[in-house]
Amino acid sequence: MAYHLFEVYGIELEYMLVQRSNLKVNPIVDKLLTKKNGSLTSDVENGKIEWSNELVSHVVEMKTNGPTDDIDHLAALFAENVQEMNQLLEDFDTCLLPTAAHPFMDPDTETRLWQHHYSKIYALYNKIFDCKGHGWSNVQSMHINLPFFDDAEFEKLHAAVRILLPIIPGLAASSPVLDGEFTGYKDARMHYYKSNQKEIPHMTGKVIPEQVFNKADYYKTIFEPITEAIKPFDTEKILDHHFLNSRGAISRFDRNAIEIRVIDIQENPSADIAIAAFIIEALKLLVSEELISLNDQKAWHEDELFQIFDEVIKNAENTLITDKKYLAIFDLDRDCDVRAIWKKIYELVGGKLTEDQQNHIEFLIQNGSLSTRILKALRSDFSQGNIKKVYTRLAECLQENRMFRP
Repeated sequence: MAYHLFEVYGIELEYMLVQRSNLKVNPIVDKLLTKKNGSLTSDVENGKIEWSNELVSHVVEMKTNGPTDDIDHLAALFAENVQEMNQLLEDFDTCLLPTAAHPFMDPDTETRLWQHHYSKIYALYNKIFDCKGHGWSNVQSMHINLPFFDDAEFEKLHAAVRILLPIIPGLAASSPVLDGEFTGYKDARMHYYKSNQKEIPHMTGKVIPEQVFNKADYYKTIFEPITEAIKPFDTEKILDHHFLNSRGAISRFDRNAIEIRVIDIQENPSADIAIAAFIIEALKLLVSEELISLNDQKAWHEDELFQIFDEVIKNAENTLITDKKYLAIFDLDRDCDVRAIWKKIYELVGGKLTEDQQNHIEFLIQNGSLSTRILKALRSDFSQGNIKKVYTRLAECLQENRMFRP
């Protein structure tokens, strides 16, 4: 069934499984799903939320069980599922850990690919790309799925999504530490993401999707080059172009939805859902053309937008934006940081959020991204003992569904 713009939503959240005693990744998602279901399966329906495996065996996904028109109650639903997972994991001395990247995982020695359902697909990915790397095996994010009914609605939604993508890491960055040190990027996940498929560049492109605004052009510009590039590697033809497309927002014409993938996972589901609701309201504003016409949105080339994005993944909300044309979209007439852009957007759409969502977004605008707060809490001490101390607190924030304060 095809839905109209903003009629329903799909949200996906990913978390790491770590040993409670030492916070090392624990590749036992199969045991978690088996304990919940009674037998091993790759997907477990838990009422309105579904649990499933990912590429690697220490990452679990929870997502809305089909499209939902009620985003406001998802925070409580996801929080309940977090607590249930943690309870099931107690027998294995294991818990869920938030943030978009494990701070000291060694992907070369600790990566374990999922060995059960779909393992043939994962094995082929590994053969092509060598998935023992931070961009593959050490990434956790939130995905937002937004529907479109036809080409006319796709045009509006895709144009708006492209405009907003570059500044989303300024709100959601949560991956500053890899290999036990600050990477120089507050969104290290997206830094690795943009190049981890360098063997076949067509798959990720410039992260920001190309200027294509209908199905036919999308197939010609994006899907067909991907299909052609993968042919020498996928001799059995088991990989689907919808899954191979790895841009920061991918268009799923098989279910008429755009999936946004540049959002780092936060310290608790309430923060994730607040960010999702805020992004959705910002997209509604862009689609309405109150700020900028559709034609002007479509005129932005992906290279221009990538240039902004590539700076934002370094400094998140503190990134200085000097592109006058981009600032003009939000009626800002002088250079300012990304925090100021999100503050301006919040002034325009914040009243449409619930009180709880408003509280979370105001906290982020005032206190900074989770990456900023993690770095502040670490106080330049990147010893493993101190990292464990800070990330143990983050695991507690996830369990208790509360914000992280340095």
